[in-house]
Amino acid sequence: MSDRVTINSMASEIMKGLQEYADLTTSDLKASVKNAGASVKKEIEANAPNDTGGYSKSWAVKNTKETSNSLEVVVYSRNRYQLAHLLEFGHAKRGGGRTAAQPHIAPAEENAITTLEKEIDKALGG
Repeated sequence: MSDRVTINSMASEIMKGLQEYADLTTSDLKASVKNAGASVKKEIEANAPNDTGGYSKSWAVKNTKETSNSLEVVVYSRNRYQLAHLLEFGHAKRGGGRTAAQPHIAPAEENAITTLEKEIDKALGG
């Protein structure tokens, strides 16, 4: 059974339906972004070089910008940020030569991107 709508109120009814859909999808997308940030953090902690354990435990997730219809999160190293690029890409040693790169951030980012795309597609009913 459908509701009767006059032609004069059709536009407002359509906008109401679109707003309801936008609200539902926004909450699903925000949850997906939060899950992606948490999964990146866990994967970096699991795959990070572990000499003393301080570097792998230093990773955190922070909401940097949240509006009514968007969310940005950042995964970062709280107190060992100076080491991140050195370990990820390798660096020159003091006596000559280079250390081997230990990629642990880029693979986590790539996995999160594919997972986030799948979750968004599923949330939007695709």
